[in-house]
Amino acid sequence: MRAPSPSLTTDRRLPAPCERLTRWLAGLLAVVCVFAGERAAAGDGVLLRVETEVFADDDEAPVARSLSLFRDGVAWDFLETLSKEKNEDDAGPDEPAEFVLHDPARERIILVDPARHVKTQIDHLQLERLRASLGTWARKSDDPLMRWAGGPDFTDGMEETATKITLTGPRVRYEVTVEESDNRAVAEEYQRFADAALLIKALVHPGGLPPFPRIAINRRVAAAGGVPVAVRLEIDSRMAKLGRRPSVLRSQHKVLESWLSADHKRVAAAEERMAVAAPVDLATYARQGEGDGSIAVEPAATRRR
Repeated sequence: MRAPSPSLTTDRRLPAPCERLTRWLAGLLAVVCVFAGERAAAGDGVLLRVETEVFADDDEAPVARSLSLFRDGVAWDFLETLSKEKNEDDAGPDEPAEFVLHDPARERIILVDPARHVKTQIDHLQLERLRASLGTWARKSDDPLMRWAGGPDFTDGMEETATKITLTGPRVRYEVTVEESDNRAVAEEYQRFADAALLIKALVHPGGLPPFPRIAINRRVAAAGGVPVAVRLEIDSRMAKLGRRPSVLRSQHKVLESWLSADHKRVAAAEERMAVAAPVDLATYARQGEGDGSIAVEPAATRRR
């Protein structure tokens, strides 16, 4: 796999308009979180590092950036603050805007906001209930796009080549570039990560398209034994026509099957911050994040301050 460029971090936060944009991006392009309840053994031996940048339309500067670290069935996902570059080997980690721990062995997914010193936990049952209710709601929508996105079958709109998977629906088109992994467990681990991420974004920050088209693509990517290295979403929506949302969203994923030395420091710092953060319920965590610059962790987007 191609090695990532040095991690880009910064000491300034994104303005409020970008916060609103990236919250929406999260529901569409984000790829974060391991699916709670999966057997930890499935990820044993996997060491993976994924840097993600998200771009809107033809902009050259990213609107969101994240770092996802996998190790032996556990994953950490960090929102990168956009800052000057620094030496990864010599410098300690920047303060993340938000990070998420995915620990299937203990059946827990923990979201932490270090700025507010709070954390919340999401369990497998919450995600399964959301999956069922969101799908039922979307399939009853009057909007053809929303109704299509409710699934469950996307076979007719799916096309595959050796390196790309595309999915076309009413007013929307996904294009995912796939890179084959030498380790089949990496592809499986990343699929669980991506699927749960989409569901968590819909749970914590509702809005945008339902996650089921991306989940269908994730399954095809994993079946091909690969991981996504680029995602392009073209959407013709009323919001885009009004200039309130981009019509094209792009994410770039730089994948490395090893960690940098600074990654170990970052995880150690996150463990300390999580230990002292005050536990709150999910509604309080999401509500307090509104209007104060907090945003959801991205796909992967995939999500940001």
